[in-house]
Amino acid sequence: MAAGGKTYSFKVVLLGEGCVGKTSLVLRYCENKFNDKHITTLQDTAGQERFHALGPIYYRDSNGAILVYDVTDEDSFQKVKNWVKELRKMLGNEICLCIVGNKIDLEKERHVSVEEAEGYAESVGAKHYHTSAKLNKGIEELFLDLCKRMMESAQADERSRGNGTSHTSTARRGVQIVDDEPQTATSAGGCCSSG
Repeated sequence: MAAGGKTYSFKVVLLGEGCVGKTSLVLRYCENKFNDKHITTLQDTAGQERFHALGPIYYRDSNGAILVYDVTDEDSFQKVKNWVKELRKMLGNEICLCIVGNKIDLEKERHVSVEEAEGYAESVGAKHYHTSAKLNKGIEELFLDLCKRMMESAQADERSRGNGTSHTSTARRGVQIVDDEPQTATSAGGCCSSG
C-alpha cells in the first residue's frame, strides 16, 4: 500500500474458531462473493487445540490481527480473548488488533452483547467491528480502518527512529492468502487466513 510515495507491506493474521466466518469475510472483501453453502475450511488449525503450538509461527512479525467471533456463539468470543492475550504477550502494542463480531444478520440469535464486546475491545486497546459477510456489512470499513492504523503505526515508528526509512517492498494488489496447513506454516507471509 502506498503513502507519500512510499510503499508499505504488512502482514495480517486472521484468527477465529471454526465456522465463525473467516473465509467468508475474506472472500467478500477480495471478490465480493458470498456462498451460503460454503463448506468449512479444511485443515483449520486455528480452532484445533493440537495446533496451538504453531501460533507463534503465524503471529511472528505481524502488523495486524483480525480476530473473528460469531455473535451467536459465546465460546467463539471467549477464544478471541485467549488470542488477544497471546498476541499482546508476543508482540506488545506493536500489533493493531481488530475484534470482529461477525454474522450480525443473525441478530435475533445473538449471545454476545454489543456492550460486552465493545467494552472488552476497548480494555485491551483493540477496535471492535460489527460485520456480516452475508449482507456485506462492515467489511470494507474493517479492512480500510486496519490499513490506516497500520500505516499510522509504521509512520510513527519511522519518525521515532528519525532516519526516514520505511518498511518498503514491491507494491501488492489485494490480499495474499497463505495456506495454513501445518507443513507449510513456516512460509506464512502476507495475510494469513486460518479458515
